[in-house]
Amino acid sequence: MSHPNESSSCDHCGHDESPLPQGLLVTISGVLTTIGLVLGWMEIGPDWLGMAAFAIATLAGGMLVFPPAWKALLAKRLDMNVLMTVAVVGAWIIGEHGEAAAVVFLFSLSELLESWAATRARRAVQALLELSPATAIVIGEYGTEREIAVAEVAIGAEIRVRSGSRVPLDGEVIAGNSSVDQAPITGESVPVDKAPGDPVFAGTVNQEGSLTVRVTKAAGDSTLARIIQLVGEAEEQKPPTQRWVNRFAAIYTPTVFIAAILVAVIPPLLIGQTWNPWIYRALVLLVIACPCALVIATPVSIVSGLTALARRGVLVKGGIYLEAVGKLRALAVDKTGTITQGKPQVVGITTVGNLTNGEILRLAAAINCHSEHPLATAIVTEAQIRKVAYVPATDYVSITGHGAQANIDGHPHFIGNHRMAHEAGVCTPEVEVLLASIEAQGQSLAILGHFPHGGCKGEVLGIIAIADTLRPEVVEALRQIHAAGVQKIIMLSGDNQRTASAIAKQAGIDEAIGDLMPEQKVEHVKKLVAQYTHVGMIGDGVNDAPALAVANVGFAMGAIGSDTAIETADIALMKDDLTKVAETIITGRRVLRIIRFNVTFALVIKAVFLILAFLGIAGLWLAILADTGATLLVILNSLRLLTRPR
Repeated sequence: MSHPNESSSCDHCGHDESPLPQGLLVTISGVLTTIGLVLGWMEIGPDWLGMAAFAIATLAGGMLVFPPAWKALLAKRLDMNVLMTVAVVGAWIIGEHGEAAAVVFLFSLSELLESWAATRARRAVQALLELSPATAIVIGEYGTEREIAVAEVAIGAEIRVRSGSRVPLDGEVIAGNSSVDQAPITGESVPVDKAPGDPVFAGTVNQEGSLTVRVTKAAGDSTLARIIQLVGEAEEQKPPTQRWVNRFAAIYTPTVFIAAILVAVIPPLLIGQTWNPWIYRALVLLVIACPCALVIATPVSIVSGLTALARRGVLVKGGIYLEAVGKLRALAVDKTGTITQGKPQVVGITTVGNLTNGEILRLAAAINCHSEHPLATAIVTEAQIRKVAYVPATDYVSITGHGAQANIDGHPHFIGNHRMAHEAGVCTPEVEVLLASIEAQGQSLAILGHFPHGGCKGEVLGIIAIADTLRPEVVEALRQIHAAGVQKIIMLSGDNQRTASAIAKQAGIDEAIGDLMPEQKVEHVKKLVAQYTHVGMIGDGVNDAPALAVANVGFAMGAIGSDTAIETADIALMKDDLTKVAETIITGRRVLRIIRFNVTFALVIKAVFLILAFLGIAGLWLAILADTGATLLVILNSLRLLTRPR
């Protein structure tokens, strides 16, 4: 084939050996074949003129067929070039000059179409190579600027990214504010705001303000460079269907060659038939035997699918995984960072006494501003979001496993868990009811209370509910995954079972299993594989690496900028967007459907015309037209994958 990475048994692309461009040779062959036919049909000029046109047409098209056919024979291999060469030479020997020229032209046209298909399918990924600028503006001493090649820019250098220009290298913003179009990397349709401390990636477009960026990766190690490299490697991996087709073609082609010889010699030798008609039928058989459409059915579909997903921010590391994701029947998902946002947030405040929600938040933040604990940080962050002013408490003491205490306005207060409220002696039956209802939702508790002291009786002032909230797209994404044909979604979490169950219920997950260690997640994935055969796993690509490895397909969430996640998973979602999983499964299923249709269609066409050839109904013209037509239809059907499904 004419794909750069194709190494199947149909290695019939010989145009690289010709000094003339493939398109020019095909044009010459087509024009001269047409001239020869017109001269013959209209009986214009001497016979040798038409024969000369057919001869030059045959040689022009043959320059793409004869050299690789000779190489195949030297390697003791029968391929499509050999079949075509024998058919063309045989046609000339029996005087079918016009059909010989037409066969060469249509076959070389088929080669050109396949070359075009491969180029078309790769265009989006090849365009990535042009995304990253060749030069970068490096800021030197005293603010001087000079433009140098990106390959010469050192890690740690500061570069200027002007408004409207592309980011040349991966880095971190150290000055300036802007919005950046990250669509080439993540598939996001909306530009992302960037401020000091935010990462930027090579190939993305700075939309508005000027940014000063500190380079964090060399040109060859950028996220864009890794994507290009991995997509290239992915296209070289042969999926199961393609391997089967290649093995089939390796047996099918010589079998039909032997059958053609038998068709040519048995009727004349055994039953006294004339030679020419049976030799002609044998030549037709050889032309029909070329499994062009059959062999191209898988690679063009796979490349189209890989390219379409790469444009949408999904990096699939091989055709084998694209086929596997199309067969998924069950999906295991991690909780933190996959289903949830991965950081605790205040989700509710319940007052017990006479204080308002704002006053409870003020007192809680006054104590927790001394702590780095995630729950304490969530409370302080909520106070800042609500613009609640607070004065840091005094005499702060952290009590491990319970919470913390401090003095506010001369009174001892505490904020902590259920146990701390009990030990303070302030947990009433009414408070117990409130705590039970909040805990039943899988939420963490921060109880704010006043210690008993002097003339003050102790009491619970309020309860703050904290939870790791669902990603905004999760419910719809899981609905789409179910709609795509995944029968079961199971959440595997290290959190307690109550929390895991509550999150699963909110998200629409079929089953949740909590209190799991990493090795226990592996065991559960193995059970899923035993039950459903085709199982995927979604995780962060690092902590869940063992479980990802056991699953048929491992997805890494938010792999942008993370080399580890890209390396670990079979499929890397460049953006933290779970809807991309459903999109990938749907694309995988489309790829499988199209491959199966293409292979079936190609085999049926071959079978029909082999029968017609044996009966003497199909001539060389019809045979090559059928073969070229089938190839073209297979190509066009495969290229539909480059468009989004409706």
